[in-house]
Amino acid sequence: MAPALDLRLRQHLALTPQLQQALRLLQLSALEFAQEMGEAVVNNPFLEEAASQDAKPAHTASGSSTLSEPAAATPSTPETASPDNEAEERYSYESPSFGSGGSGDIENDRTDWSEPEPTLQQHLRNQLMLQRMGDRDRALTHLVVDALDDDGYLKVSFEELVAIVSPESGPLEADDMKSALRLVQTLEPSGVGARDLQECLILQLNARPERDAAWECACKIVQTHLPVLAAHELGKLQQQIGCDEKTMHQAIALIRSLDPKPGHRFGRGDARFVIPDVIVTKVRGKWQVSLNPAVVPRLRINRSYADAVSGAGHSFLSKQLQEARWLLRSMEQRLVTIQRVAEAIVQKQRAFLEYGEVAMKPLALKHIAAQLNLHESTVCRVTNNKYMATPRGVFEFKHFFSRQLATEAGGACSATAVRALLKELITTEDPARPLSDAKLATLLSEQGLRVARRTITKYRTLMRVPSVEVRRTLGRSQHLQAHA
Repeated sequence: MAPALDLRLRQHLALTPQLQQALRLLQLSALEFAQEMGEAVVNNPFLEEAASQDAKPAHTASGSSTLSEPAAATPSTPETASPDNEAEERYSYESPSFGSGGSGDIENDRTDWSEPEPTLQQHLRNQLMLQRMGDRDRALTHLVVDALDDDGYLKVSFEELVAIVSPESGPLEADDMKSALRLVQTLEPSGVGARDLQECLILQLNARPERDAAWECACKIVQTHLPVLAAHELGKLQQQIGCDEKTMHQAIALIRSLDPKPGHRFGRGDARFVIPDVIVTKVRGKWQVSLNPAVVPRLRINRSYADAVSGAGHSFLSKQLQEARWLLRSMEQRLVTIQRVAEAIVQKQRAFLEYGEVAMKPLALKHIAAQLNLHESTVCRVTNNKYMATPRGVFEFKHFFSRQLATEAGGACSATAVRALLKELITTEDPARPLSDAKLATLLSEQGLRVARRTITKYRTLMRVPSVEVRRTLGRSQHLQAHA
C-alpha cells in the first residue's frame, strides 16, 4: 500500500504540572501536608516561614477565618508587593478562643485539650516503686514490664529476655525471669503479665476474694473446658464439669465479667493523634466553620531573593521562584477548598450537630459537588484523611456521608440514623427477652423505616452486637447471678 496522509480531530485532557501539584496537595492529610510544606521550605531557597506576629489576621462579619490581604513588606525590602507577585502573600488565619478563657458566645465546646492517660508500663512502674526489693530484682521486673504488649500479655520467651540483659550484669537464668514475672502478675490490673488468655483469666479468678461454688466451676471451665464454652455448647459443658444449670450460668457470667485484655484500659505509648483540619463551633446560635490554625503553614516569598533574581537572568533560579509561587497558590486553593466543603457539610448536617446521630441526614459526594460546582473526584479528595472537630467529637469528613434509605411516608433516612435507632432499641431491650433481627425490623417499620432483616443483621454485626441467642444466654446468666 502506498503511504497516505490522514487528518483526524481528537480531544484529550492534559493535566498541567500546576494542576497535578494542586490535586496532590489536596488529598494529603494535615500531617502529610505539614511535612510537604516543611520539605518545600528546605529545598526551595525562595520560600521562608513568616513569623506569626508579622501577619495580621483578617476578620469577617461572620467570625470565620479568611485569607488576609497582602502583608506589608519587611523592613529589609521597603517596596510594596506588586500585582504580578500576588503569590507572595502571607496567609494568616484566626480561630475562636477555646476553654474557660474563650469567648462566652461559644456554646457547648468540648474541644479542650486534656492530659494523656498513663500507659500500662507507667502504671505498673508506679506500683513497683512501692515494692521493697533489691536493685537486681527491680531491674528484672522493669524488663518484664517493658516487654508487655498493649493488651498486657507477655509474648516474649524467657530466653529472649535473658539474651537482652548485658553479660556484665552477672549470670542470669530463665528461673530469675520467672520470679520477676510472678511479681509483675501480682500487680494491678489483675491478669497483667499473662502469656495466654487462659492464664489471664486464671489470674483474675485467683485475685477475687469470693470462693463459692460458681467460682470453682468457673476455674474448671477456664482450665480445661474453655473451647467448649467458646463453641457455646452449654449442654456438653454442664455434663463435663458436673454441676447444676444454675451454678453453670453463674460461672459463665463470672467468666464474662473478666477482662481478656487488661492492658486496654490504659493509654498507649504509640497512640496516633488526629489533628482536625477545621473547627466547628456554635456562635450566637449559628454554626461556624474555621480552619484550624495549627495546620495552616505561614509561608511567603523572600522578596530580597526574588528581586535579585528578577533582574539577573538565571534560568534555574527563575524556575525555582516560579515553583515557589505555584506552591503558594496551590496551598491557598487547598485551604479554601477544604473550608468550602466543610461549610457545605455543616450546612447539610446541622441536625446531627444539634441532636446526634439519630438526626443524621442522607448525604452523597455528588450533593456537595453540585452545591459547590466542583467535580465529585475533587470532593472525594477533600474528604480523604480530613477531620472536623465539633462539639460532639472529632469526625472524619466521610462520617457525614451516609447512604439513603426509604421510609413508609416516601421520605428518606440515613443509614447512620438507622444504626443509632438500632443501638437505642437493643440498649433498652429486656435482657431476659432480647429482640431478634426480625423483631427489630418490625419495630423500625412501625416507626416508618423500611429495613430488611438481612440489613438489620449487617448493621448489628458492624456495631459488634452479638446475636439474639448470645444475648439471651447472657441475660439469663445475669438474672441467675442476681438472684443467687
